[in-house]
Amino acid sequence: MSQHTATPRTTAVILAGGTGQRVGLSIPKQLLKIAGKSVIEHTLAVFEQADCIDDVLVLMAPGYVPDVQKIVAKAGLGKVTRIMEGGATRNETTEIAIQVLGADLAEGEDRNLLFHDAVRPLLSQRIIADCVAALDRYQAVDVAIPSADTIIVTRTHGEDGEFITEIPDRSRLRRGQTPQAFKLSTIRRAYEIAGTDPNFQATDDCSVVLRYLPDVPIHVVAGDEYNMKVTQPVDVFIADKLFQLASTAAPHPADAEAYRAALEGRTMVVFGGSYGIGGDLARIAEEHGATVYALGRSTTGTHVEDPQQVEDALARAYQETGRIDYVVNTAGVLRIGRLAETDGAVVEEALRVNYLGPVLIARASHKYLAETGGQLLLYTSSSYTRGRADYSLYSSTKAAMVNLTQALSDEWAADGIRVNCVNPERTATPMRTKAFGQEPEGSLLSSEAVARTSLDVLLSAMTGHVIDVRQQDPTRGGAAVSGFEAALARTLADNGDGTGSAHP
Repeated sequence: MSQHTATPRTTAVILAGGTGQRVGLSIPKQLLKIAGKSVIEHTLAVFEQADCIDDVLVLMAPGYVPDVQKIVAKAGLGKVTRIMEGGATRNETTEIAIQVLGADLAEGEDRNLLFHDAVRPLLSQRIIADCVAALDRYQAVDVAIPSADTIIVTRTHGEDGEFITEIPDRSRLRRGQTPQAFKLSTIRRAYEIAGTDPNFQATDDCSVVLRYLPDVPIHVVAGDEYNMKVTQPVDVFIADKLFQLASTAAPHPADAEAYRAALEGRTMVVFGGSYGIGGDLARIAEEHGATVYALGRSTTGTHVEDPQQVEDALARAYQETGRIDYVVNTAGVLRIGRLAETDGAVVEEALRVNYLGPVLIARASHKYLAETGGQLLLYTSSSYTRGRADYSLYSSTKAAMVNLTQALSDEWAADGIRVNCVNPERTATPMRTKAFGQEPEGSLLSSEAVARTSLDVLLSAMTGHVIDVRQQDPTRGGAAVSGFEAALARTLADNGDGTGSAHP
């Protein structure tokens, strides 16, 4: 166990030497785009957001260092301090990292290293934090999950093919993931000893410690199923879908003083601000010093599907205040029924209000939000993960809001505009009551709770996220879940109507 008392610096080493041959690509698989960004950018962004990571070293496939340099510069990934070519093998790449990082250390100093595959872009902050915490006690740490499959050992008998020779006890088997974490002094010593072995070869770094430093215990941190490795062609499609469905926990709420400091002198335009979530958001923001334009069909006669009305509303707000910092759209209509039996006018209304309206708002808002580095906030519902009978129009337009958010967050990043999407559980609003009548008390979120979370999102630096608002939100008294766990829970347990996200 480590004897160092001072907190060592922690460096993430991103191993990006793969060529992409198994995925059938002519470029390294870590440069493949998934959910609008290269795989390596997704991975680097995870470590950029990790408070316990001080800096990042990238070891890239030879010939592609300039590609990563461009990605890092464009994304503003400040923790990436070095981008270098890796070696011909995994072990050579690790040895390069050890040599480079070891040269920076003063005498008697040590460093925490987390070696992570660039093609595991779905790594959670929990795993990173657990690895770093484990290095306070252990010198070597691996990440693994139980094997859900039975593992068999086979032997090939000529042209007859493979035959089972052993079936190990599955209860003791684990599937290794990354990061693999070490004290630099430990992994350096393991490789020094391995270098004296003419038959040395290994596919990962923990096996080097296990073989050449057998007295060093290797602690295992629990991984998760989402921390998948993009290796086979099917992995590309799975990862892309997981990114689409992934949601983010709501930001921690601020206090009244912080809200006022952030909102005073700011201008917010809320489409669908007559009542429900939009009405509550407008009221709360105004109470904390923002100038708010709450627009709705029933109050100001504003129709989001009319481009001229949208443009006029924004122009008025800008003319009167000289700025627009936040544009929010909660306007929507909910029509239930079988599509084949739905009147054409009803179909057109749903598409124009629920889809065309947000598109028109986004187009008209861009120039104002680019001036302030502001944010566009849209709303979806749990039905976006899977359409259901009698909700074909509503759920499909809500799925479109997620795609629109993710696309615009990339498209507008260079302009400094943030775009996010709030996904509430079923919420008590007039629109929902009109559609479903009175429901059991306590079974629905309050519109004010969703509005307060929406305000937290608007004041955050987040962009491109789907933010879940759930009754068990940890910042509001419930249990914490990851974004991917939340997406899975929605898909498996969503037997309600999935509404409560958009309100006129």
